[in-house]
Amino acid sequence: MNRLATFLLAAALPLAAHADEGMWTFDNFPSAKVAKKYGFNPDPKWLSEAQLSSVRLAGGCSGSFVSPEGLVMTNHHCAHSCIEQLSTKEKDFVKEGFYAATPDQEVKCPEIELNQLVEISDVTKRINAATQGLEGQKFAEAQRAEMAKIEKECAGDNAQLRCDVVTLYHGGIYDLYKYKRFQDVRLVFAPEFTIAFFGGDPDNFNFPRYDLDVSFIRAYENDRPARTEHHFKWSPAGAKEGELTFVSGHPGGTDRDLTIAQLKYQRDIALPEALFSYAEYRGALTMYTQLGAEQHRTAEDELFGIENSYKALKGRYEALVSDTLWNQKVQREQKFRATVKKNAAMQKQYGGAWDMVAKAVEEFTPRRKEYQYIEGANPSRPSAFRSRYFALARTLVRAADELPKPNEKRLREFRESNLPAVTQGLFSKAPIYDDLETFRLSYSLTKLREELGADHPFVKKVLGKKSPDELAKELIAGAKLKDVELRKKLWEGGKSAVEASDDPFIRLARLTDPDARALRTWHDEVIEPREKKGAELIAKAKFQIEGTSNYPDATFTLRLSYGSVDGYQDQGHRVNPVTVMGGAFERATGRDPFALPKSWLVANDDKRINLGTPFNMATSNDIIGGNSGSPVFNKELQIVGLVFDGNIQSLGGDYGFDPTVNRAISVCSPALVEALDHIYGARRIVSELKGGSSQAGAN
Repeated sequence: MNRLATFLLAAALPLAAHADEGMWTFDNFPSAKVAKKYGFNPDPKWLSEAQLSSVRLAGGCSGSFVSPEGLVMTNHHCAHSCIEQLSTKEKDFVKEGFYAATPDQEVKCPEIELNQLVEISDVTKRINAATQGLEGQKFAEAQRAEMAKIEKECAGDNAQLRCDVVTLYHGGIYDLYKYKRFQDVRLVFAPEFTIAFFGGDPDNFNFPRYDLDVSFIRAYENDRPARTEHHFKWSPAGAKEGELTFVSGHPGGTDRDLTIAQLKYQRDIALPEALFSYAEYRGALTMYTQLGAEQHRTAEDELFGIENSYKALKGRYEALVSDTLWNQKVQREQKFRATVKKNAAMQKQYGGAWDMVAKAVEEFTPRRKEYQYIEGANPSRPSAFRSRYFALARTLVRAADELPKPNEKRLREFRESNLPAVTQGLFSKAPIYDDLETFRLSYSLTKLREELGADHPFVKKVLGKKSPDELAKELIAGAKLKDVELRKKLWEGGKSAVEASDDPFIRLARLTDPDARALRTWHDEVIEPREKKGAELIAKAKFQIEGTSNYPDATFTLRLSYGSVDGYQDQGHRVNPVTVMGGAFERATGRDPFALPKSWLVANDDKRINLGTPFNMATSNDIIGGNSGSPVFNKELQIVGLVFDGNIQSLGGDYGFDPTVNRAISVCSPALVEALDHIYGARRIVSELKGGSSQAGAN
């Protein structure tokens, strides 16, 4: 029930892709459709080059190789955490920007991992054979064990490889995705935050836009820039209106193929609760940032994320409650179920699948808050322990229990295939700010008491006679896990070292883990297997009717969409698809969030900027969250843009795609070069993008 638990949005069953719709896997791309509409037929060689030139930022974004020397282009907001982690009170790279004028000035990001997809293979038969005839806990255990075995066989002991069994079509297909992993990733360039997020929250998910939301980072191997033979070339001219565009990236998740029962849960329970939670926390966090300059600096990244999430969820909720969309989804499911019912054999095999999913939803609903607040341990989401210290402590406590087990018996996050990512985060040297941690923890403990009630046994166990604020201050005051070497010793020392630790967060994690694990077991072995089994049966019925003529829901794996540079109608007027750099100066007020940085004002005064340069553009490519940082490229595999947002109409994209108004928003390639060259003097990067030598490996 992972989607229910984490507030991802649901949808019914669209039966066919239309227009430019679709986030297609590279091994099932509709080249014939593209050829019919646009006169270009992407062949296997072209698709392979696009695949190998694309990268995933494992933390939740996309990117692309744009030179043979490991240079990666992504969004500023995708690298924001790195930029913030490298900043200090004295030198704020978020505010001032960053440029490594020489190779030795490129600085390692503490927590960024890049994944390059090198191979896709179908393992459906193996997974199905392992789970055949099984249900409930036995189904879940068999599936997890076989997935772990396949991933281990693929990666072996090579930490530079990452292998993931990916569930597509909700269990209709299981593919093995083999990645090359880069964990030495260094910051090369980032503009000032005020131009990367020009217009702030008022302009977010809107168009026209005037943002330079870009960062350049570099993949390293053996302390030298990685050799990346496969990379996108650069288009200095960009794309014109009507021109064919492709977007390769890693859409985080869509719910276009879920059932009405799941959809009702999202509409009536999960989304309203999530919106209320985000709104409350946004208000509290805003007040915290106003306490002083340092509080603003350390919490700005989190506040940006909360505001972005709130606005996105609000747009999705508004789409979901519209009668038109809802009735369409209900009718599609009814039609699909009627088709199954007409065939006696299909009805016998698949007819009970929808009730199976509905039963899982029904059982999960009354315990959802316990699962969220007790098992949840993500600082960016509502939970009892919104603290990086606690997240580190729980990782150490659970690792001590999980690592001695056979690989196939472990919790998924502790499988061998995922351990390099776990240790990268665990041993990160990213700063931890105690004032911010105290605020987060006090707030989340307060919400724990509010949501579960003061008389709940878990609340009593955690708080005792103390107030949330008292407990938070006491825990932070005694915290020792800021010491990376201590974390390494606890990791390497295993269970005996963890049990002997007097760190207060380790003690708290040990105290609460039995309750959290009980909920995790219930979710993973009772709720989730029903949901997965039901979804798998629905997917098989769908395949029997239409094969793979449709695309699977997004799964934060590499996808390819096609479209064109295209405007749209909004409230009775035509929105042109391209803005120019001069528009930023016209829009600027000199006050946040419409204040341009000094570098832009000086460059304009010196007449260094071509104000007619295309700045941001709208295309009809089908995207969703996770596509941030995706390259926009033409049929020549040349970069014409960099995705950083979608318009407000695209927020319903979790459920479906409306080609008349859904738009991806990108920074145009001419603006990227114009800014790098004439505003920032970053000629080393410009030369590299255009195919010259950057001397990235020189020392």
